[in-house]
Amino acid sequence: MTDLGRRLVTALPGPRSAELGRRLSAAGARAIAGPTAPSFIDHAEGAILVDVDGNQLLDLGSGIAVATVGNTHPAVAAAAGAQTAKLLHTCAMVAAYEPFVQVLENLRRITPGDHAKRSILVNSGAEAVENAVKVARYHTGRQAVVVFEHAYHGRTNLTLAMTAKAMPYKAGFGPLAPEVYRLPNSYPYRDGLTGPAAAQRAITKLDTEIGADKVAALVIEPIQGEGGFIVPAPGFLPALQDFCQAHGIVFVADEIQSGVARTGKWFASDWESVVPDVITVAKGIGGGLPLAAVTGRQEIMDSVHPGGLGGTYGGNPVSCVASVAVVEAIEREGLLDKALAIGQTITRRWTGFQEHDPRIGDVRGRGAMQALELVDPKTKAPNEALARAVAGHALSQGVVVLVCGTFHNVIRLLPPLAITAAQLEDGLDVIAQGLARN
Repeated sequence: MTDLGRRLVTALPGPRSAELGRRLSAAGARAIAGPTAPSFIDHAEGAILVDVDGNQLLDLGSGIAVATVGNTHPAVAAAAGAQTAKLLHTCAMVAAYEPFVQVLENLRRITPGDHAKRSILVNSGAEAVENAVKVARYHTGRQAVVVFEHAYHGRTNLTLAMTAKAMPYKAGFGPLAPEVYRLPNSYPYRDGLTGPAAAQRAITKLDTEIGADKVAALVIEPIQGEGGFIVPAPGFLPALQDFCQAHGIVFVADEIQSGVARTGKWFASDWESVVPDVITVAKGIGGGLPLAAVTGRQEIMDSVHPGGLGGTYGGNPVSCVASVAVVEAIEREGLLDKALAIGQTITRRWTGFQEHDPRIGDVRGRGAMQALELVDPKTKAPNEALARAVAGHALSQGVVVLVCGTFHNVIRLLPPLAITAAQLEDGLDVIAQGLARN
C-alpha cells in the first residue's frame, strides 16, 4: 500500500461490495447483523482497511478492540504465517507446544498483581467468562453470580443472563441461566455519586437481596464496553474488591474489551491498582486470531480437579504465536505510551467539540478507549438518532465508527495503536463534520 490515508474512489458501497452484500443477504441468516461498514474488506494495514473496490477506510474500531496493535501487524502476521506451515493443531490437552507455554507465561507477567497465578486458554470472551464463573463456583461452593447494570459479557446462555441489554442480545432466547443478580453500576455522568457512595449502594443491594454468603463471583468490567464505555468513579472498584475479599467472593474483572494495552496500561484494572482474583482476557491478546484466557490466583484456579477445564481449540498454536508477537510488539514499540497519547488527542478534540455543542453530554474514556455520550441538552435523555446520524456520516466518508451504550447513544472509538497522528486528526475532523451537519 502506497497511500496510508483515507481515500474513496467510489461511493460506498462500491459495485463489488454491493454485489457481495446481495450475496450475503441471500446466504446468511438475518439474525447476524449486517456489517457496520457497507464495504467488504480485501486487505488491511495499520489503521486502514482496503475494500474490494479499492476504497481506503480509516478504522476507528479495530474489529471491536481486536486489532489493537494494528491490522495485519507485520510481526503478528509473519509469526502466524510461519506457524501455519509448522503446526496447525494437536489440541494442547493431547500434545502441547512451546507457544502455548509462552502465552501462559506472558499472562502471568502482564496481568495485575505479583501473586502466584495460573491460566487456562480458550477461544472467545464469552467462553472465558463462563469458565471464570465455573472456577468461582467450584472454589467457593456457592452458586450466585453478581453482575452490573449496562454490562456486556457475551452471547452464550450464561453470559446472556449476565449481559444487561435485552435487544438485540437476550430477547426471545430464554430461559436463561439462573442465579445471576444485577447491581447498580457507578455511572458518574448520570448518578453523580462518588465511587465509595456508588459502591455502598451496590453492596447494600447485594447484602439485602442476595446475601454475601451466597455469592460465588462478582463479575465487572473495569470500563464497561458495549454498555457505553462507562468509567466508574474513583474508588468504586477498590471498594468492591475490598468487600469481596472480606466475604470470600471471587472478584472477576472482565477485561475482554478494556485489556491488553487498550487504555494505556496493560489492563484497565491497573488504573486504580485493583488486583482481581480472576481476570478474563480476549480480543486484543490474539491480534486478530481467536484466543481468550482466564487468569487467576493459583489457589482458585488449581482448586478445580484435573480435566475439569479445557476445550479442543483453546490455545491453538497459530493463535498462540500471534499472541506472543502481540505482547512483544506492545513492549518493543512503546504502545502503552502510544495509547495514552491517542487518548489525549481524542479528549482534547472532543472537549473542544463539547464547548460548542451542548448535545455532547459526556466525554469519557481512558487511553485509546474513548466515548462521546450524545443527549438532549435540556433533559439528558439519550439521543440515539444523533449518534446514528454521526456514525452514518462518518461511514459515508470512509471512517469506521461504532455506536454503543444501553440506549445506543454513545459514539465509541477504539483505534488501532498503529494509527498515525494525521490519520487520527482526519477521523476526528470527519466526526466533527457529522456533528455539525446533524
